[in-house]
Amino acid sequence: MLDFVRTHRRLMFLVLLILVFPSFVFFGVQSYSSFMDSSHDAAKVDGKVISTNEVDARVREQTERLRQMLGAQYDPRQFEGPQMRRDVLDGIIQQRVLANEVARANLNVSNEKIRDTILQIPAVAALRKPDGSFDQEAYVRLLAAQNMTPEQLEGNLRFELAQQQIPQSIVSTAFVPKSLVDRLIQARDQQREVQALLFKPADYAAKVNADDKAIQAYYDAHQQEFSVPEQVKAEYVVFSGEDMMKQIPVTPEQIKEYYDQNAARFKTPEERRAAHILIKLPDNAKPADKQAAKKKAEEVLAEVRKNPASFAELARKYSGDPGSAAQGGELGFLGKGATVPPFENALFALKQPGDLSDVVESDFGFHIIKLEEVKGGGVQPLEAVKPELEREVRTQLANKKYSELADAFSNTVEDQSDSLKPVADKLKLQIQTADNVTRTSNPALANSPIGNDKVLKALFADDVIKNHRNTPAIQVGPTTLVAARVVEYRPATVKKLADVREQVKAKVIAEQSAALAKKAGEEKLAAVKQSNSAEGFGAAQTVSRQQAQGTLPAALTAILRADARKLPTTIGVDLGAQGYALYRINKVLPPASADQARRAADAQQLAQVAGQAEFNAYYEALKARSKVKINHSVIDAAKPANTADDAS
Repeated sequence: MLDFVRTHRRLMFLVLLILVFPSFVFFGVQSYSSFMDSSHDAAKVDGKVISTNEVDARVREQTERLRQMLGAQYDPRQFEGPQMRRDVLDGIIQQRVLANEVARANLNVSNEKIRDTILQIPAVAALRKPDGSFDQEAYVRLLAAQNMTPEQLEGNLRFELAQQQIPQSIVSTAFVPKSLVDRLIQARDQQREVQALLFKPADYAAKVNADDKAIQAYYDAHQQEFSVPEQVKAEYVVFSGEDMMKQIPVTPEQIKEYYDQNAARFKTPEERRAAHILIKLPDNAKPADKQAAKKKAEEVLAEVRKNPASFAELARKYSGDPGSAAQGGELGFLGKGATVPPFENALFALKQPGDLSDVVESDFGFHIIKLEEVKGGGVQPLEAVKPELEREVRTQLANKKYSELADAFSNTVEDQSDSLKPVADKLKLQIQTADNVTRTSNPALANSPIGNDKVLKALFADDVIKNHRNTPAIQVGPTTLVAARVVEYRPATVKKLADVREQVKAKVIAEQSAALAKKAGEEKLAAVKQSNSAEGFGAAQTVSRQQAQGTLPAALTAILRADARKLPTTIGVDLGAQGYALYRINKVLPPASADQARRAADAQQLAQVAGQAEFNAYYEALKARSKVKINHSVIDAAKPANTADDAS
């Protein structure tokens, strides 16, 4: 994994970008189909369907990306199951209701914002050459590795950034009053001086009579503690698309055919090196200002045409573009989409290096453009992209083959459900075994497909247990299927008292010792409240939420919540198996002077929490306006249900 990251550093930067913009990568810009009354629909937004197929596809994409990024650290139990489906569905719903609001409010994003955002992507920023020009060819290759074109990235970014304007405007403008911040900080950092008196169960163990009667009574009342859950010994087979892909052969003819079919993808975009002179418009320019700037540009253009060699000198003298004027107007190589449309159209209309444009008007002012050099427009040879194409062809062949063999896997385990041998022989799979498998996840099986929650649920179905039938084929990963069967079933039992007698006796002693400690503590508390004496208490110490001084969490919470209007005061805290404690609160100490940097960070964090709460409320209002309905049964269960519930 680390070698892959090092070798494909730019690619990994782009993957990180994808995680920053999850909605356009995981969800895409979807066309909405009309809603049909079907139990397989996951949700409706404004009457338009989000299908379970769409949700499942997004879940597969997301889990596969996480699997690739995390490698051996990927845990299916964390990222697969109903919660993942709920999160993905909520993401799709949020995207759609925000898209509705973007359209209603006519929100848009400028070309300059799109360009700046793209150039801030580390993988793209790394494509700048030492002379400041941009490697457009490498940029196209970088996106092609993600199955994207520059136009797709720009479109997706425009869509995403337009949607981001809504939550950003809400979260960024939220604030928490200074008085509330001060009160919360004071409550968090408050200190209290306390003395403790502990009543430990171990000090009362000698007084406990753990006789046979007490042991029997505890055993009878707590048999669940001594039960052994039902277990099975299971066989299972795993059909993996990843393993299958490694065995798919790819011929040179297939690569050549794929190259020819995708020839447009390997064209090097044309780039043009340009220089310009900008007669800049003042802010809030009036028509007279505009006319004067245009006239000035025409005068400069006339000078350039008289003496083309003076272009650089005139750019340094007249151009209002601070980024290029000092370089004689040089802008470097520009591809399509890199500049505003009027500038781009004029630049790409020039025929030969040295040609000059007429005066070109844009939002920035009036330009005089000179074409310096043209490059690109060619096609990458097959040999240069052959390894990349081989991977893509193999993936496509594997996907097609996987679909065919996945059907064969599913049909065989169900049609010949009394054994896994037929499917193992047919697809050349290994039959594996696992023993002591229970209904709940077992850490020992965490990395085994048999430990998947869906597999366990199917394995303990009545028909599978009673008739030793195969489970259905169960998808445990984007391209991984599992089928299992029960070889041996062992029902739940309770251990005999004779086998656990010493364990039960220890529990009786612990329980009764804790009860005696609590009784002694409560009696002492009553006496202290009468006398207000500090006799027997330990040395005073100062505690706070940041400095617990070894105080147990339950005790610390009770100390800081205690009414401190009349001091000293004493409270009692039941610590369960750890006994009982009295705490004498002597003083309430103000917090130390807050560090201003930390206070500012606290205020910012509270504002972020408030902003997120405000956005959540706004989002719920948008969901209500968009009449969102969610079919919870389909999302939460393995089988589709027939009812759809209101999201509200």
